[in-house]
Amino acid sequence: MPQISADPAPDQHSSPLRVGIVGTGGISRAHAPGWVEAGAELHCHSVAGAEEFAAQFGARVHADLGSLLAAVDVVDVCTPTPEHGAIVHAALDAGLDVVCEKPIALTAEEADDLVAHAERAGRRLLPAHVVRYFPQYAAAKRAIDAGEIGEIAVLRFERTGSFPRQPWFGDESLSGGIVMDQMIHDIDQALWMAGPAVNVHARQHTAAATDEVRTAHVVLTHASGAISHCRGLWGAPGTAFRYTFDLAGSGGRLRYDSAGDSGITFDAVAAARQASGDGFLPEVTTFPSPYAEEILDFVAALTGGGAARVDGADGAEAVRVAGAALQSLRTGRSIAC
Repeated sequence: MPQISADPAPDQHSSPLRVGIVGTGGISRAHAPGWVEAGAELHCHSVAGAEEFAAQFGARVHADLGSLLAAVDVVDVCTPTPEHGAIVHAALDAGLDVVCEKPIALTAEEADDLVAHAERAGRRLLPAHVVRYFPQYAAAKRAIDAGEIGEIAVLRFERTGSFPRQPWFGDESLSGGIVMDQMIHDIDQALWMAGPAVNVHARQHTAAATDEVRTAHVVLTHASGAISHCRGLWGAPGTAFRYTFDLAGSGGRLRYDSAGDSGITFDAVAAARQASGDGFLPEVTTFPSPYAEEILDFVAALTGGGAARVDGADGAEAVRVAGAALQSLRTGRSIAC
């Protein structure tokens, strides 16, 4: 357990909000612009890369976790998954609110312990389930809640991307593999849209030539009677990122495919430049960054005391169902959850 400074924690929600980012790898750079947009004062601590992060985002570097905890109001945990628990517990012990990348833990027991600790401490634990902030999913959730497709019956989610660059993702004891790390996004969507799951069945296949190509299927039976099917693929380098949903109810259907028509056409030169990543093309995305929207929602909840779109209990439930799916993979059986 990291050592915590004996100094008292600062007053909560001072202006500007003081945010300590722990871990300055790739996901921290997705979170940081949202904190900057919110006007937060940034601090950071990391095993490596803290100086580069600080130079990019104007953060103050701390040599150890204790120093950071003594200087901030909120901790944003962006480390590899196995490190989440110790850092979250340390931040809660220091009287701080916490944002934590998903999954908040690798087991339901660990996740429940984090949520219970936050409740005892009277602090907020907000899991970064960013897909709730993708406008397509948020619009689908609003339509379901409004009854626009009737009673929800069958939900299908797909998510595809290249195998993560950091090798620890391939070790299921560290990441939970494709189900706990990648598919947990769609498991969370299924729970958000169709309610609690009562049963899980899962299958997974790893390519014979390389363990970096994996696909998984998870079927959830919800208490409502709805059925969700989640499919995830970690592909070879260069595999295009893609996500889809197909939601059917008694009164209609909602479908989305990120590979569909964007309304923008590139000629051959522009397409080549976009693929090269040389930076000469402008950003053509027509909606705000979901990561920024997520952080801004968290800031509003932390400073105003309202509810965020996702909370610690949601994060723990996603871990519980993903864990049941992993148990199904190990046993070949359907698992109650």
